[in-house]
Amino acid sequence: MSRLYKNVIDGTFIERLNRFAARVELQGHPETVHVKNTGRLKELLVPGAEVFLTEPGTPGRKTRYDLVAVRKTDGVLYNIDSQAPNKVVKEWLSHQGFDNVLPEYAFGHSRIDFYMEKGSQKYLMEVKGCTLEIDGVGYFPDAPTDRGVKQLHELIHASQEGWTAIAAFVIQMDGVTEVRPNTATHPAFAEALSEAASAGVRILMLPCHVEPDRLEILSGYEI
Repeated sequence: MSRLYKNVIDGTFIERLNRFAARVELQGHPETVHVKNTGRLKELLVPGAEVFLTEPGTPGRKTRYDLVAVRKTDGVLYNIDSQAPNKVVKEWLSHQGFDNVLPEYAFGHSRIDFYMEKGSQKYLMEVKGCTLEIDGVGYFPDAPTDRGVKQLHELIHASQEGWTAIAAFVIQMDGVTEVRPNTATHPAFAEALSEAASAGVRILMLPCHVEPDRLEILSGYEI
C-alpha cells in the first residue's frame, strides 16, 4: 500500500488540551498540534509517549502538524488517525473483485461508508477504526457513539432487504486480530452489534500493520 503520510517527524507527547489539540515537544520546543481522533485514547496519549506527526501544508491551518501515530509503553505502534481506516479500506476494496465501489452511500437515514456491487449482489459496509487494546484484544468504541448505533441499525435493515451488510473493524495496531464491543463504555453499541450479527450482518475484522507513515491491511483477508 502507498504511504498515507508525507513529511513524518517524531516528537514527545506532553498533554492533551482538548479533543482536537495536544501539546507535543518537537526538537526541544513545545508545539500545539491537531489530534486526528476525537476518542479518549487515555492509554495511548500519556506524557512522555513517542508520537509521530505529519505536516500537511494546508493553507490557513491553525496548527502546523497532525498527530497520526503513537508508540505505546509496550513498544507497539498505533495509528490514531480516524480518517485512515476508510482510506485503506477504499484501496483494499479496489482489489476485492467488485464491479463498483462508491463511498459515502445514503441508505435509510444514514450515510454508510461504502456501497459495492458484485454481479447482481449489493453490499453495504460501515467501517470503524479500533485503537483500544486490552490484553491482546481490540475493543470498540473507546467513547460512546450514537451515530455508530444508528448505522448498525441501518445495516440490519439492509440485511433484511437482501443486501450483504458488513460492519468492518480496521485494527489500527499490530498483533491484534479480534475486536469486541466495549460494553462498559457504550452498552447500546454492544447490544446493537449483537443484534446485527444475529440479523445476518457480517462482522469483519481487518488486522493491520502500522508504520509511522502508513496503515496497511494485512493480506489474506477477503469479503
